[in-house]
Amino acid sequence: MSVHDGHRARKKAQFREHGLDAFADHEALELLLFYAIPRVDTNPVAHRLLERFGSLDGVLSAPAEELQKVEGVGGNAATLLSLILPFVRRSRMTASKKPVILNGTKAAGAYFKDLFFGMREERLYEACLDAKGKLLQCFKAADGSVDAVNINMRVIVENALKCGASAVILAHNHPSGVALPSADDNKTTLMVYDALRTVGVGLVDHIIVADGDFVSLSENGLLPPR
Repeated sequence: MSVHDGHRARKKAQFREHGLDAFADHEALELLLFYAIPRVDTNPVAHRLLERFGSLDGVLSAPAEELQKVEGVGGNAATLLSLILPFVRRSRMTASKKPVILNGTKAAGAYFKDLFFGMREERLYEACLDAKGKLLQCFKAADGSVDAVNINMRVIVENALKCGASAVILAHNHPSGVALPSADDNKTTLMVYDALRTVGVGLVDHIIVADGDFVSLSENGLLPPR
């Protein structure tokens, strides 16, 4: 057993006995990198990653191609690090087998905060609901910011009709960390509202998520109350 093997064994035992709370951020990252970088001291690599990206969240949110610019980070390590947040997001979204009911602003906000957890690229989602607020299906409607992407109104309407939806909730994220709606957000929301209304489907809300918080455009008075 090499000196690195002995160190890794001790760190793994420390985790099993005390959990991750017993580790500083660089130690937690060092431990994770054990599984992608064999037979190398991953402590300096962890320090370089934190220096480059500023925090553990910054490291886990960074694109794989940027991670690989850090000395000691190869393709396997970059893939592993890039997988963590999407994996956690998937776990949170599938934690319950019960039907998802989005019959109020609080429930919708909680659902979309989980959906956008750790996501650094902007996306627009369309949640199609039945008359009681049960989620029938959630579609990715667009990539990019609402003002920088051509929203396909026909696809949004077709998604709702395909599901037999009675109502729709839009949601998108602001990776900048500010959940306040822009003029383009409001304009797009009203355009979708009008398009769905022509086929008898209601747009009941548009949720904007940022930094673990959310804003409801319905509560802001842009849309009629449910």
